[in-house]
This record gives sequence, C-alpha cells and structure tokens, in this order.
Amino acid sequence: MKEAKTAPDFELSTLGGENQVRLHEWKGKPVMLTFWASWCPDSHRDLAKKQSFYENLDQDKIQFLTVNVTGREGSAEAPAQFMEENGYTFPVLCDVNTKTYDKYQCMGVPTTFILDEDLRIINRFNDKAAFVDIIKGVEPLLVR
Repeated sequence: MKEAKTAPDFELSTLGGENQVRLHEWKGKPVMLTFWASWCPDSHRDLAKKQSFYENLDQDKIQFLTVNVTGREGSAEAPAQFMEENGYTFPVLCDVNTKTYDKYQCMGVPTTFILDEDLRIINRFNDKAAFVDIIKGVEPLLVR
C-alpha cells in the first residue's frame, strides 16, 4: 500500500470573516474536508447529506470542515446566501480564489478528503462519489 501524503496546510477565513482557521491546528484529530460551490448541483446533494452527518457527529472524534471555492462562485454573497437558504450550520472556510482548491489538486466540486489524525490524506472522493462511500471511508477513523 502506498504511503499517505500529508495534506497541504492552509490558513483560511471563516465565511463571516471573523476567524482564521489553520489546518495544522486540527492535528491529533481526523478531519473530513469538503470543497464546494453554491451553484453546483452535486454540491447541493452532497452538502444536504453532510449537514445531517455534521449534526450527528461526535466532534471529539472528527473535525468537519468545508471550503467554499470562492474563485468558482458567481458573486461574493452567494456562499452565505446558499448557507442561509438551506439552513446549513457546518463550518465554512473561504478559499482565496482557488488557491487551496489548487493545492489539493481538485478537479471539480464537491471533492472530499478524509485526513487521519496526522493530517495525512487517506481517502479522496470526487463529485460523483456516493455519500455512503464517503462514510465508509471515514468509518475506520471513528471506531479507533
């Protein structure tokens, strides 16, 4: 089996701009990281399921973060409007155009990464991945 690659670190603002989040701050805890855009139908389907996951997850066992790819949005207001219209409460970070998206070599949205407690990428799921497969990808980290 090939060795897992360390996830690229980042420092991004939260959606409201009030906080900065650095990936390395989460070392010691697995992370589910999803890149998305508000106009994307696949992101809509994916995030609806992830909201339910977020509401029920044990935040002591895994951190759940999403990154809005601002460089792929039609307007600066679109992400906040999308979150409000859908009643989503999960954490949203704002990419600097597509800088972090590009660092992670994403090819589309949504793209989800599962990082272990050492912030190594152990699974990657593209825009067509079934939610059940994403959950299966994170499950081994939750039962440790």
